[in-house]
Amino acid sequence: MGVAADRTVVEALQERIRRLEGGKEHGRTVLPFGIAELDRHLPGGGLALGALHEVAGGGNGAIDGAAASLFAAGIASRTRGRVLWCVTRQDLFAPAIAQAGLHPDRVIYVEAGDDKSLLACFEEGLRHVGLGAVVAEVARLPMTASRRLQLAAEGSGAIGIAIRRWRRQADAADFGQPTASVTRWRVSVLPSKPLPVPGVGRARWHLELIRCRAGESADLEVEACDAKGRLALPSKLVDRSAQKEIGRRLAATG
Repeated sequence: MGVAADRTVVEALQERIRRLEGGKEHGRTVLPFGIAELDRHLPGGGLALGALHEVAGGGNGAIDGAAASLFAAGIASRTRGRVLWCVTRQDLFAPAIAQAGLHPDRVIYVEAGDDKSLLACFEEGLRHVGLGAVVAEVARLPMTASRRLQLAAEGSGAIGIAIRRWRRQADAADFGQPTASVTRWRVSVLPSKPLPVPGVGRARWHLELIRCRAGESADLEVEACDAKGRLALPSKLVDRSAQKEIGRRLAATG
């Protein structure tokens, strides 16, 4: 065996090791949020496709839990292909999901009898090539199960989103346990911006990226998903960013 052949074998082994260790992020396609203040914290400038991600409400019961579902729907709406959504409870409000950009015609709903069956549906969906995203509302996410989900997502290229939902608030402590997910998010509802006329302004969230493999944590106030699944910065933060940029340019030319 020549030197070139030896090098090929070594490179193949190194790539295999990186895959087993979850080290393929450098070549993974990403889905940008389109918000520089958020994308710069994520490796590759966006949310990794072919990967598992976790989302949970910030703690205000059903209100924050609904915001977490809408955040997941907004992400799924910007992928290509059908979306598989797995649940154990019949309380998902499809019209709200549609307002976050995920039209019902794209969604396949699966109702599982218990968490074990739901995780099996979640994994099977992620192994199916052709789906844009697989979303599952899970209570517990053991490390072994999360590793299987992550490997399944890597194999198909679909994005997996585990929405963490608990029947009892005491169970929320499980959200802090280690998993194989690439990112972990927490969404909390904020008061809407007052309008100059009677009505309700665009919903706002406190979005926390509390874990990101090979990336940085982030803490940001955003406007909720629009009809195309896109987030936005509140106007006051946009103005502040513009002022900072102007200040940097003045300092550079001074």
